Amino acid sequence: MRKLDVDLMTAMVTRSGDSEAGAIYLKLNFLNGECRVLNRTYGEDGARLWSSATGDAPVDEAHADDYLQRQINFDPDCWIVEIEDPGERFSPDDLVA
Repeated sequence: MRKLDVDLMTAMVTRSGDSEAGAIYLKLNFLNGECRVLNRTYGEDGARLWSSATGDAPVDEAHADDYLQRQINFDPDCWIVEIEDPGERFSPDDLVA
């Protein structure tokens, strides 16, 4: 979150899950009514990576929120971090795993 602050992007934990378990989701809010949701997964080699849970194209915010609510219902231990990114500059590759 410090890296995002340096890049003048606001990030906030909007849902705290279990400190040792639970999925992590990033909601990228472009502040124009569109969002993307990323979830942390693992590659074939076991490396952590981020994938788009809502597809390659942005979706409307209501769709993103519905998706996240379904995930909360499935995994009440999940974490959600919302990142305000009106310039669509955020890259999950910048995050420390």
